[in-house]
Amino acid sequence: MKNRYLKLTAAILAALTIGFTSCSDDDEDPKANPTVDQPSEQSVQVSTSVDITFAYTAEAGFASSSVTATGGTATVTTDGTADATSGNIVVSFTAGTTSGAGSVTLTVTDKDSNTGLNTAVLSISDSPVPSIAGVPTTATVTAEDTLEATITVTMEDVPGTLAVTANGAAYETIDITTDGQVVNFEYPTTIDEANTEVTLVFTATDSDSDVANADHVLVVDAPDIPVKVVDYNIEANETWYADTIYELATRVTVLDGVTLTIKAGTVIKGQPGTGANATNLLVARGGMLMAQGTAADPIIFTSTSDLLIPGQINSPNLTEATSGTWGGVLILGNAPISPKGGATEAAIEGIPPDDENGRYGGAVADDNSGTITYISIRHAGTNIGEGNEINGLTLGGVGSGTTISHVEIIANQDDGIEFFGGNVDVSNALVWANGDDAIDGDQAWNGTIDNGIIIEAGDKPFELDGPEADFEQGNYTISNFSIKVGDSEGLVDNDDNTNVIMNNIFFFDLSTTITQIFDTMPTATGVNFTNFEIVLPTGSTVATHFPDDQSFVTAVNAGANTVGADKSEFTGWTFADANGQLADF
Repeated sequence: MKNRYLKLTAAILAALTIGFTSCSDDDEDPKANPTVDQPSEQSVQVSTSVDITFAYTAEAGFASSSVTATGGTATVTTDGTADATSGNIVVSFTAGTTSGAGSVTLTVTDKDSNTGLNTAVLSISDSPVPSIAGVPTTATVTAEDTLEATITVTMEDVPGTLAVTANGAAYETIDITTDGQVVNFEYPTTIDEANTEVTLVFTATDSDSDVANADHVLVVDAPDIPVKVVDYNIEANETWYADTIYELATRVTVLDGVTLTIKAGTVIKGQPGTGANATNLLVARGGMLMAQGTAADPIIFTSTSDLLIPGQINSPNLTEATSGTWGGVLILGNAPISPKGGATEAAIEGIPPDDENGRYGGAVADDNSGTITYISIRHAGTNIGEGNEINGLTLGGVGSGTTISHVEIIANQDDGIEFFGGNVDVSNALVWANGDDAIDGDQAWNGTIDNGIIIEAGDKPFELDGPEADFEQGNYTISNFSIKVGDSEGLVDNDDNTNVIMNNIFFFDLSTTITQIFDTMPTATGVNFTNFEIVLPTGSTVATHFPDDQSFVTAVNAGANTVGADKSEFTGWTFADANGQLADF
């Protein structure tokens, strides 16, 4: 018993020792070595002094600094702060009596004895060098305001210039014609977006090529834009303006006989919600949406997690990887549909079936649900239930009297644009990074969609179906599309009775694993395919991707297509363009 007790005690002590050892400082993650930023190159006159500012980071905490120089002498006049993880160190450099090259090397040591260094390059001149006074070191300004600074440029060897860069990009160049010239510098914060920092570098260069620099960090804050929470249905005519951000806090319905007008440049954000609580904008049958954005001021629907403000195109914080954060936009009308069972109306997917405002369809082919132009719908597609999703833009029984053009759908969790019957036409449509199909036609839609770009659909670029009942009203037309296939699972998902006409279609960036373009070649009356062009993957042929019929398909080299979309319709106002996605088109 005694021996067993001793063994147990030893085991407990060993376990405790292991436990204490595992908590020792030796197992902490090592801190990164210090870093020192390189200052801009500048000039200094012989036998004179200049101050050089080095920015540093020291994750383990600042301990000390040292400096060496060539072409002169250097001393640290403002050192780092003990234990600080970042800051500035100012070094005074006094040039020698000989012109030529000089340098100052600063070494920073942290509390773990790790070091980091960088070198400032100097030009030592026989002649007087320029100087810049009046540039503030930092400033904060609200977006859409301006910042003014009175800057004095001392420059004996004129003429010269004062060049300004913003985050490394050329911004403005000012001619300097007199020594001591005063420059009243003013710039709008539109040089960059809100909620960012802009580093401005002022560089004075004289006629002898001597240089002086001054840096300025501008913090651009978002303007104080009022937010209106919309938690009600639109029961009387209402207008939304670009000086306010509108938050959808519920399913907001534009009721029968009512018009919602949204002015150009307005930002609408959907609060998060799922199931019956999914936030969306629903235009019921008989309601009107007049959302007329412009290329200069598009209307943007996005998520409340997006820091975007009116006047911005690109989000400061969200990318195409964020989807399903809110519902989407649904427009319903009284135009004919062909749903299962042969009824003349149905409940739209994405809306609880007990909501009567979610019904669509009728007998008015030229029904008018309003005008929608230059709108971008982003990060939407919340599911309300199994097999009941919300598309970026849902068009149910929408009539030909409705105008829809210049529509962008970004990062929708379900389809990009889906047509459920109706007779509406759409022009200039772009869909990028959606989770399911990009363009979906159902229930005997009888309209056209012309000039479109699809970028890497999550499932297929097109899901094209025919009537679901006996009612037919002719074919729908898809024309002038360019599709970057990317990681899409295929190209066209269709029924045998798909009543579609497709022409001037260009596919590129196909995977070799994608073989058959159409699930099955449609046989409906009037179906027609003309002028398809495809950039073939290495080793494949047209017959590889179009085994049933190659008569309408031509293989082309990348960039040599003669059909497809006119991408100029999407430049300047789309999220896709702001993120460089149109370069391949």
